[in-house]
Order: sequence, then structure tokens, then C-alpha cells
Amino acid sequence: MTASHGSAPTPAPGAWVVGGSSGIGRATAARLARDGYEVVVSGRRAELLDAVVRDITADGGRARAVPVDVTDTASLTAAYARITAELDGPLELLVCSAGTNVRNRWWSDLTAADFDRVVDTNLHSVTRCALTVLPGFRRAGFGQIVVVSSWAGWQYMSAAGAAYSAGKTALGALVQTLNDQEGRSGVRATHLCPGEVATDILRTRPVPPPEEELARMLDPDDVAEAIGWLAGLRAKVCVNELVLTPVHNRMYVDTSAYPPQEA
Repeated sequence: MTASHGSAPTPAPGAWVVGGSSGIGRATAARLARDGYEVVVSGRRAELLDAVVRDITADGGRARAVPVDVTDTASLTAAYARITAELDGPLELLVCSAGTNVRNRWWSDLTAADFDRVVDTNLHSVTRCALTVLPGFRRAGFGQIVVVSSWAGWQYMSAAGAAYSAGKTALGALVQTLNDQEGRSGVRATHLCPGEVATDILRTRPVPPPEEELARMLDPDDVAEAIGWLAGLRAKVCVNELVLTPVHNRMYVDTSAYPPQEA
């Protein structure tokens, strides 16, 4: 990303990965840095963010850590001001990868406080992040938002529970409003719906998957590769929704009417 004929280097574009301290967010930050972005990783745990930055810089990439609480608008506003002041190039990409769930997710055990916490992190935080970056994207005439959702945001998934299902399903409509209202300003958004990914959040399920099933699932690098592809598309291209799953997809296998065939 440098200019030729001895001119000054072109500043690298900036990418802000919210929820970048672990799992899909961490893998995405590393992938985008390899693709030439100057990456900002955000989350609540500063020590984990610093570890991500060390790994990226050791690999020759550019990254910085900016702690943030996605449930706090003031925290996001302050983080954005710092990011735009410190980046060498323009902020062009926002990846919303913060997510959570609770173990007690059936209606018989669910509390209102747990429901609110899950929806606030999985849905409302995306709204806060989008509202934070959109004015700058409009002024620039380009910007991209990738919302990491879930199979549960695309089709009903019993294991996800009430709060997670409600929040993730709403993300699909949220992304459509972004493309409807902001596409004319050059802003594009993707509702990214991975199937099962072997991350720590699966261990919060009432019955965590066994190790042999985890090995068949997507891993964070698989999802990061998809995000890297989305970011590399020409500016006029918008992928409104993208669903990716493991080939051995338990969402089908567990409900299939067809018995397994013998080898």
C-alpha cells in the first residue's frame, strides 16, 4: 500500500475490531493486519488486548489496543476520538464481534437481568458502535461494517436460548436498515452468520459439545478469512448477508429426517 516513484507512503486504512481480545475478534484482527490494515482492537480486558497487539506486531503488522465497554456510549465515544486521532490513515472498517450468552437460557430459569445483559451486548452494542462511526463514514463517502452474528441470527436455533436468539435475529434487520439508509452514502454492511465455531462461548451451553464435535466445527480463523474476503471486495460491492458453516453441520444433522449412510 505504498505509492510509487518515490512519493510518500500511502497511510494504511484503519480497522476497528470490537470484541478483539479473543475468539473470532482476535483471529480477525490478525487477519486484517496481515492484509495491510492498521488494526485497533477493543474490549474490556486490557491485558488480553495487549497480548493481541504483541502477537500482531511480532508478525510484522500494525496494531494498537484501545479498551472499551461496548455497553457504555461514553466509553465508545472516547475510544473513537482516540482512534481517529492516532490512526495514520482513515478508519474504513468496523467489525462488531463482541458477544455473550448465559447458561440459564430456558424460560423456566431465565432472569430479566440476564436477558437484558445478553441483548445489550449482542444487539445494543452494535447499534452504539454503528452510531459512533457512521458520521465519519458518511463524510468520507465510504465505510464498512461487519456484524458478526450467528446461525441463530439466520434461522431458529434451540440451543441458543431466548435472549441470544432475540438479539442475534434482530441484527439481520439492523444490517438491512444500514444498507437501506447508508448505502447511498457509500457505506456497506454485512450480517455475518457463522454456524458453530469452536470458541469459549460454547462452554456456556447447558450441555457443552464434546471434544470430537468441537473438532468438526469452524474455528475462529475460518470466520476471519471470510471477513478478510469481505473487506477486500471493491467498494461498490455489498454482501448483505453471509452464512458459513462447517461441512458437518450439526444444525442439519441433529434434525435430519435422513439416517446416516454406511460407508
